[in-house]
Amino acid sequence: MRIALLAFPRVQMLDVVGPADVFAEAARQLGNSRAYRISVIGTVAGQIKGTNGLRLATDDSIETFKGAIDTLLIAGSPSVNDVAHDAHLRDWVRYQATRVRRIGSVCSGAFVLGAAGLLVGRRVTTHWNSSALLARQYPDAVVEPDSIFIRDGNLYTSAGVTAGMDLALALVEEDHGRDLALSVAREMVMYFKRPGGQSQFSAQLAAQTAERTNIRQIQTYIVDNLAADLSVALLAQRADMSERNFARVFKAEGGFTPAEFVELARIDQARRLIEGSNVSLKRLADQVGYANLDGFRRAFVRRLGVTPSDYRKRFL
Repeated sequence: MRIALLAFPRVQMLDVVGPADVFAEAARQLGNSRAYRISVIGTVAGQIKGTNGLRLATDDSIETFKGAIDTLLIAGSPSVNDVAHDAHLRDWVRYQATRVRRIGSVCSGAFVLGAAGLLVGRRVTTHWNSSALLARQYPDAVVEPDSIFIRDGNLYTSAGVTAGMDLALALVEEDHGRDLALSVAREMVMYFKRPGGQSQFSAQLAAQTAERTNIRQIQTYIVDNLAADLSVALLAQRADMSERNFARVFKAEGGFTPAEFVELARIDQARRLIEGSNVSLKRLADQVGYANLDGFRRAFVRRLGVTPSDYRKRFL
């Protein structure tokens, strides 16, 4: 299978080399260097300089490439809009979309797909910091800003940077099965594998973003006291605010309601416990503040798209 990675000046280098290394490792473990033939196709011929200053040698350019592609992945860049609306690039991507088995993007590469008219009516994701802009520019797309990667038919889109490796690992599993994907993940010291619906955010990361000290302190309290009563009433009292004002300010500061943040924090910790221990799910639910297993299971599926037991199987 030829995996073509489309790159352009000021590309985010890991958007290219991350997925390429996943496919290359899969081919190595298959004992067949041609199982995945990786090509970097540039929007211009010759070397491309990435955002980190390193230079990437392309195998071909959109002007000269003549071969067949199985899977085309378009890399992203902070400068993606400098190239996304180039008429020649747009036409090339649109043409390839009629020929390839799979087409997709890493990070803000989704904007190139959008410019080519390939996102209409499709479920897509991108880097969390670009999701709102993608939704504004392409209102006919169904942008899901909190997913690691999404498959909609033969269209695949992923979140930012390292999420491209998660997407590549999912494609390896699709092509050659779970055992190979698991082996590749272990060799590359990756989790096998973050579900596509898993949040791009962790509660620990979100707790660092609030500007108001009292809200940040409440977020930290939640993360450190998951088994406690974390009702809005008690959290507002701790913040010395009215419930209504607390809920309004909390949402404005972090983008989550207090209840959403509590659920995010609890499921984030539950996920970590599942990955690192064999504790029973009932005991685990108790540890992160759920009174019953059914409520825990529903919240887990809502946040990650899989049941706790199915998630655990990924790490066996």
